[in-house]
Amino acid sequence: MMMNTTLAQLRELRLEGLATGLQEQLSQAGVAAMSFEERLALLVDREVHWRNDKRQTRLLKQARLKYPQAAIEDIDSRAGRGIQRSAVMSLALGGWVQSGHAVLITGPTGAGKSWLACALAQHACRRGFSAHYQRVPRLGEELRIRHANGTFGKWLDQIRKTDVLLLDDWGMTALDSQSRADLLEIIDDRTSSRATIITSQLPIEHWHEWIGDPTVADAMLDRLMENHHRFTITGESLRKKPAPGKGKTANAESAAG
Repeated sequence: MMMNTTLAQLRELRLEGLATGLQEQLSQAGVAAMSFEERLALLVDREVHWRNDKRQTRLLKQARLKYPQAAIEDIDSRAGRGIQRSAVMSLALGGWVQSGHAVLITGPTGAGKSWLACALAQHACRRGFSAHYQRVPRLGEELRIRHANGTFGKWLDQIRKTDVLLLDDWGMTALDSQSRADLLEIIDDRTSSRATIITSQLPIEHWHEWIGDPTVADAMLDRLMENHHRFTITGESLRKKPAPGKGKTANAESAAG
């Protein structure tokens, strides 16, 4: 009866990992030979891991990645793709998020840009950082709605605080003056303090022309280029259908953008 009360109190205190660990200890015969300090250490360790797992799950859900299952461990670095596994792993395991660096990923449609970007964002979430996925072609419409209903300021503040912002399909649709100004605000808020990932079919040397306004383009690109990492993916589209008689590829990047 006393133990049931203790378990209930632990759950009331939201110590679910510790409560589960204690329940398991009660059913394990070998635990009786352990000291109090050893049992307590195991329970605390269980609580820490439970909280970390719960936080990772929450961060990945909030990120709303296009490919939430994308993982850097599954990167396709075959010859001809222009991706060096060592370079991606060095970046993913480094301090690019804490340092607020930009990662610029370019390449043709279907080459795996969005997949690689999501894999980097997913790994950041696994390390405890927050992330947010946003397709740039839809950004203008969303920002117009937020300006109209008065939520733009709050949204901008949330984005500013997000550790990793993934802007997918950069350069696919023209920018109007308001979207251009808003995009500069987003980029400016993140310079050297929050990390940004951008994917684009447009080569970087054409971004200035796409942005349109020379003054805004200079300011935006100056901030993005201050501290950045660049990946240029090459090769055939990974979206191509398999030849007749062959099954679908099991490659994790087969649907990547």
